[in-house]
Amino acid sequence: MSAAGGSATREAARIRRSGRKGAWGHITAWAGMNPEAARADATAARWELGARAERATARLVRPLWWRGWRIRHDLRMAGRRFNIDHVLVAPCGTAVVVGDTKRWHAGRATHAVGGRLFCEAEDRHGEAEKAAGYARLLQDALGLPGVVVWPVLIVHGSPVAAGGHVQVVAGAGVVQVVAADRVRGLLRGASSGWSWSRARRVAARVDEVLRPYQ
Repeated sequence: MSAAGGSATREAARIRRSGRKGAWGHITAWAGMNPEAARADATAARWELGARAERATARLVRPLWWRGWRIRHDLRMAGRRFNIDHVLVAPCGTAVVVGDTKRWHAGRATHAVGGRLFCEAEDRHGEAEKAAGYARLLQDALGLPGVVVWPVLIVHGSPVAAGGHVQVVAGAGVVQVVAADRVRGLLRGASSGWSWSRARRVAARVDEVLRPYQ
C-alpha cells in the first residue's frame, strides 16, 4: 500500500536533482551561485508542502478505519498519469470517496460564488473540475451498480467558508469542498448503514482498478 504524499515527495526530490547537474552544479548550488538550483528548490518546496498536506490528511482520516472504512493513498489508474491522493470505501459498501488534498494560502478564504470555487479572488474551479473528473473515471472503471463515487476537495491552510464545508457544481455532479479538520465528520455523516461483505468486495475491486503510484 502506498504512503500518502509519496509521489509528491519523490517529485520534489527529482526537481531538486534537476537543478544540480554534475559536481559543479552541486558546488554552485551550495555556494548560492546557481540560479537554476534556486528555481528548482522553490518548485520542490511547493511539492513538499503538498506532500505534507497529504500526510496530514491521512492522519486525519485514519480513525475512520476503526469505523469500517477502507482507506488507500497515492494511487493511479492504468493508462493515466495523474495520481489520486486518497480513496476511501464507506462501510456501507455503496460509496467510494475520491479525496484530493489541497494546501492553499492560510490568509485567503475558500468560498463558492455562483456555484464556482474561489480562494479569495482567485478562481480555483479547475481544481474542482479535476476532482470531479477523477471520480467519474473511477466510477466507470469500477463498473459496480449501486456504488457511487463522489469527489471531495480537502483544503489545508485556507479557511473554508460556511463553517468549513461548501459545495460546487463541476462536470455533471457536485464536489464537496471541506476544511481538513472537518473531513472526518463529513465522511462519518455520509455513510449510511453497514455491510462488511459488500464493502470488502468494493475495496477489492478498487485494488484491482487502482495501483500504488510509481
